[in-house]
Amino acid sequence: METIFIDTSAWYAIFDTDDSKHLSAVFQKDKITFPLVTTNFIIDETITLITKNLGAHMAYKIGNELLTEHLSRVIRISPEDENKALEIIGAYADKKFSFTDCTSFVIMEKLNIKTAFSFDIHFKQYGKFTIIP
Repeated sequence: METIFIDTSAWYAIFDTDDSKHLSAVFQKDKITFPLVTTNFIIDETITLITKNLGAHMAYKIGNELLTEHLSRVIRISPEDENKALEIIGAYADKKFSFTDCTSFVIMEKLNIKTAFSFDIHFKQYGKFTIIP
């Protein structure tokens, strides 16, 4: 069965009602019929952004939803995944990919996930996935 990888940018836009992409993110999430997959690194980024911008109470609530896998399956990044992510950083030195971006690419390739739900331009720049919206 096909799955869709969901990135920090999509999670954050879903949760922050003041985000400029909120309506688009919620609309898109409601349209998705395939299971969602994310990583513990993406959850880390999402909870950090929510804490910073929406407060600790909101971060705690949403963090629990994410970590208990109520909203998506969570893949844990392994040391091997981290090493492959570093290789991507080296191979794409002309890009500004974050380490978390690269771990996402590694997981998507490892699990043969072809579609990412993301507003992050780096997923498009990597050039190997279909990006929604």
